[in-house]
Amino acid sequence: MEITAERIILGIDPGTRILGYAVLQVLGKKLELLQWGVLDLTKTEPAELRYYKIFHHIMDLLDKHSPDELAIEAPFYGKNVQSMLKLGRAQGLCIAAALSRQIPYAEYAPRLVKQQVTGKGAASKEEVARFVQLALGLADLPEKLDASDALAVAICHAGLQGNGNVFQPKTKPKTSAGTYQNWSDFVKKKGL
Repeated sequence: MEITAERIILGIDPGTRILGYAVLQVLGKKLELLQWGVLDLTKTEPAELRYYKIFHHIMDLLDKHSPDELAIEAPFYGKNVQSMLKLGRAQGLCIAAALSRQIPYAEYAPRLVKQQVTGKGAASKEEVARFVQLALGLADLPEKLDASDALAVAICHAGLQGNGNVFQPKTKPKTSAGTYQNWSDFVKKKGL
């Protein structure tokens, strides 16, 4: 992926009940928060309606902000396999929305995000929220910390891509495009 001095990153903390999102603008070495929040689906049933709302909410964010990249937290395996499967569905819907607009994506393990933004891979949600608040000079934190988690994913992505001002990257992210310039290049070279 070509690194540019100015770009917009959509960060996502996926979930089928609460989905956090943050839109981060990278201007050289300056990071500016454009929008953040949560999509609260706790009162939405059945699951198919939640999936529909997730997809359309992400499409609305893509249309409003025209991000250059999507950074998304990868599902992790905990004690409940069903929870991981549901997170994977939410993640897949977000990725599908981005790919429908030919926006490349990168996914990051929760531990890597926490390590990159706080220096501690086992940081709590509160520690992550406090860090992003201080790093960007935000007056307030969101009511639901899923939004600050999404912002942390976007900040992690900016730092690992080489032009964020907060981080010294240690590893490169696994990206969807690999060595391809963009999604169209991938499709063309794969003959899809």
